[in-house]
Amino acid sequence: MTENLIHLRRPGVSVVVDVSMGVPVIAHWGRELETIDRESILGSVFLPKQPGGVDVTAPIAVVPQHGDGCFARPGLAGHRPGGRYFAPRFSHSKVEMSDYGFVFTSTDSAAELGLRCQFELRESGVLAINASVTNHGDSRYLLDTLSITLPIPSGAKELVTLTGSWAREFAIHRQSFLHGAWTSENRTGRTSHEHPPVVWAVEASANEWHGEVWGAHLAWSGNHVLLAEVLADSRKYLQLGELLMAGEVCLEPGGSYSTPEVLATYSQNGLTPASLNFHRNVRAHLPKQSNSVSRKVLLNTWEAVYFDHDEEKLKNLAELAAGVGVERFVLDDGWFAGRRNDKTSLGDWWVSPEIYPNGLAPLISHVRKLGMDFGIWVEPEMISEDSELFRMHPDWALVSPDYEPVRSRNQLVLNLVHAPAYEYVFSKLDKLLSENEISFIKWDMNRPHVQATLKSGAAGTHEQTLAFYKMVDQLREKHRHIEIESCSSGGGRIDHEILRRTDRVWTSDCIDPYRRQKIQRGASMFIPNEVMGAHIGAEKAHTTSRVHSLEFRAISAVFGHLGLELDLTICSQSELQLIKQAIDWHKKFRGLLHSGDAVRFDCESASQISHGVYSHDRNEALVSLVQLTETKQGEDAEFLRLPGLDSECRYRVAVLDSNFVTSRDVGEYTGQQLANTGLKLSKMHPETGTIFHLLSI
Repeated sequence: MTENLIHLRRPGVSVVVDVSMGVPVIAHWGRELETIDRESILGSVFLPKQPGGVDVTAPIAVVPQHGDGCFARPGLAGHRPGGRYFAPRFSHSKVEMSDYGFVFTSTDSAAELGLRCQFELRESGVLAINASVTNHGDSRYLLDTLSITLPIPSGAKELVTLTGSWAREFAIHRQSFLHGAWTSENRTGRTSHEHPPVVWAVEASANEWHGEVWGAHLAWSGNHVLLAEVLADSRKYLQLGELLMAGEVCLEPGGSYSTPEVLATYSQNGLTPASLNFHRNVRAHLPKQSNSVSRKVLLNTWEAVYFDHDEEKLKNLAELAAGVGVERFVLDDGWFAGRRNDKTSLGDWWVSPEIYPNGLAPLISHVRKLGMDFGIWVEPEMISEDSELFRMHPDWALVSPDYEPVRSRNQLVLNLVHAPAYEYVFSKLDKLLSENEISFIKWDMNRPHVQATLKSGAAGTHEQTLAFYKMVDQLREKHRHIEIESCSSGGGRIDHEILRRTDRVWTSDCIDPYRRQKIQRGASMFIPNEVMGAHIGAEKAHTTSRVHSLEFRAISAVFGHLGLELDLTICSQSELQLIKQAIDWHKKFRGLLHSGDAVRFDCESASQISHGVYSHDRNEALVSLVQLTETKQGEDAEFLRLPGLDSECRYRVAVLDSNFVTSRDVGEYTGQQLANTGLKLSKMHPETGTIFHLLSI
């Protein structure tokens, strides 16, 4: 630290923080700096008095303070009884340094509040920030919000955001960032399909491999709010935090609240290099630092049988799955109590004696003898009104007793904050895992929170989210061999915090390959390929009714955590053979697919989409090119440019045949040629794709 400036530095990025005031101020977040020009850096933070303004133009701190005269949205909002101390003003206390970060603590003696801000610039290149507020007074402090704020340079002229809905997750949008404010608010009680907590500020000319970009993600699986604003004096900032319902967090004397982590990434070379920082952050914090071979190809039974469980058919399905190379067999919804449809039995977590009179052991034994391990679906956070549990404990639902509950998918949310309900569910899951050889859990959450109310009558999503985290952590601690998938009606709960405790996510309930190409591209903005569940589905997609070739379905799945979700018992021998060949190809390249750098490319035509994986040493690459729609007249793409390879290296390029077995050479190119000129393309039909294999020579 030099003269109240802290310089955090990793290859490609510098973060300079001014700690002279009551709250840290990010003075520089961007290009790597060799040295700090103090006058220049502080000149961009501490502006002169503005005409018609207050005497001091307050900088945009990491937690902006209205009490300092900052007119950005306050990072801390709340009050004591009677509305007192609604605009605190903190004074610097101390800084504790670490290798690549620091902790800054400050106090407001009048409001009797303490603030703690923690910064870490990780090896991944990701800047992690969180804050906490503590009530040092004798009265309650009602907290409205505590959020993290990131100043953005004026050169960022556009925003890139993600939106979506069920079966249409992670749609990429781009808009101007020149004036006013953009905000995204999520009140669903999960990360959400509609408002993934990711926002990018970019130069107007920025694309996948060019231009400065600044990205931020809130690592939290509950309600959230994101804001991007241009102030009247043209300063810009991003703000991210948990969205708290009225009265949801009330700090008793001595009580504290901590924000979720805000994760920030920067690149001067476009969106793909910045996304790679996010990918490295996920990989560094996954619960199991496993090699790619442990990411087993699975078959999920849902779209094969739905609720129609028949033990003999499932055994037949397992035999066919093993025959095509599947390594994990996952039994989806319908295995427990009276669960024959989606109207009943959530909460009754015992094996159905009608369907499985001898329990799950015979089916599991059959699966394991075929060389596969066994997985199972659960939805522990939910309760059906038509269930034994609800009949015994109707008061365990996370609803207000004063109102008729709003139902969704014929179910209510179970109040895991209520200790007896938590202990009941944990004991049932613990028993299930202890009595059966289960290696994998598909953990689902199929409805949003509406008026989620605790026993106290207060809003409950914050506490419910923490209780969910606690249960997953507790299960993993007791059953260390278990792998867990986060599913929430598909991609409704995907964020970096859930990926600290789950091994993969179900990217979307839609496995229509046309949509999946776009969904997976959007998701790759902040998570890597290997955590994305990507399945080969039926010829006629169950969510869209579109019909696609098996080749197109396979090429859209093999780059992710591969699985099957179709009825193999009705597949022809030629289809089974092609599925086997696609799985064999995936296994052959799984080490590269699941550990390399996942990259995206800018295509010449909007009718195409392209992505790939580069080995870390840039000696090998796999590139997918898909023709989504018919190219408009005169807009045919001639070349596919592949930046980011070793410019001096020479590569032999082969194109994979549609059988996933044979390939043909298409030439030799230097990395510089591939970046500047690209691969010459042949005309492709809509909804088809191809894979290029590049190998250094």
